Amino acid sequence: MTDEAPQADAIPGAPHPRETPLLIGQGVAEAAFLEAFTSGRMHHGWLITGPRGVGKATLAWRIARFLLATPPDDNDGGMFGAPPPPDSLDIAPDHPVSHRLLAGSDPGLFHIIRRVNEKTGRLRDRILAEDVRTLNNFLHLSATNGGRRVVIIDTADDMNVQAANALLKMLEEPPARITLLLISHQPSSLLPTIRSRCRELRLPPLGADDMAAALTQAGIETGGNAPALAALSGGSVGESVRLINLDGLKIYAELIALFADLPRIDRPRALALANAAATRGAEDKLDLLIWLIDLMLSRMARTGAMGAPPAPEAAPNEAQMLLRCAPNASRARIWAACAEEVGARLRHGRAVNLDPAALVLDTVFKIRDTAAG
Repeated sequence: MTDEAPQADAIPGAPHPRETPLLIGQGVAEAAFLEAFTSGRMHHGWLITGPRGVGKATLAWRIARFLLATPPDDNDGGMFGAPPPPDSLDIAPDHPVSHRLLAGSDPGLFHIIRRVNEKTGRLRDRILAEDVRTLNNFLHLSATNGGRRVVIIDTADDMNVQAANALLKMLEEPPARITLLLISHQPSSLLPTIRSRCRELRLPPLGADDMAAALTQAGIETGGNAPALAALSGGSVGESVRLINLDGLKIYAELIALFADLPRIDRPRALALANAAATRGAEDKLDLLIWLIDLMLSRMARTGAMGAPPAPEAAPNEAQMLLRCAPNASRARIWAACAEEVGARLRHGRAVNLDPAALVLDTVFKIRDTAAG
């Protein structure tokens, strides 16, 4: 089955998860799946969870490739005995299954993502019941590749209520040798009955070294900024790619410089930041700026609460600025309240299409007033 809308499950500027040869930093989850496979305790439904961009889809494609390329052992191996159990999910890139998955043509795989609305030409914001119901034909086809079939849903969070209910029926009575891989950023939002019928594999955020390795594998240069990227992205490769694509480290450094002398601010610098956010076609950068402001305030509150700034620094002189603004728990509470209020105002402003420059300046002055209070 080919992907009609690859943008629904791929990060702009990075390889598609099916093209990623190795999963970096998630050895525990891989080992847990492999142990279930080799011990004969394979579950038919797997819920792959964790923050965005930490390798959940890559793991799903690795599992699919492994299962489709590894026929079930239905006998004792004959006169030569059973083959040794696999100790890795690795499948050679020249294996026929690897080629078919890259081409989107393996008959043993069914891939569900958000599709393009044919009427509008735009990507739907939900996976519909009809997308899930098309699984029925696939589930009742003759099994291939030793009898295994795999379904990847990326993401289960995107299913509407009808789609979730349709999937639940399939989880309750799955055909033999079907493995369903559900990717979820927010498993708590799924139906409890779906969660209860799946085994969870949780993937944690990546550290700086794993982040650097993952970005290098994707052909993305970090310029030696892997620690800062890991700090701002929360260990998410996906967020790191967004930061790189939109020059996010530079924007965050500009925020730190702007607020370095709070409650005093450099008005020309603030105006320049606001005008840059209002540039035509800068919607993605405006959204990133809003996200970075929220992150900066959160790191400020965390500094006061913990008595030390988060490590490592995500911009030059960040630690000094955070400690000066939030030297204690009392100031931490003030900045936490500020973050909540600023976040609500920014979300409202974006929702009603307020002038971006005015929205940014209003935020800057709110932060200044909080520092002066």
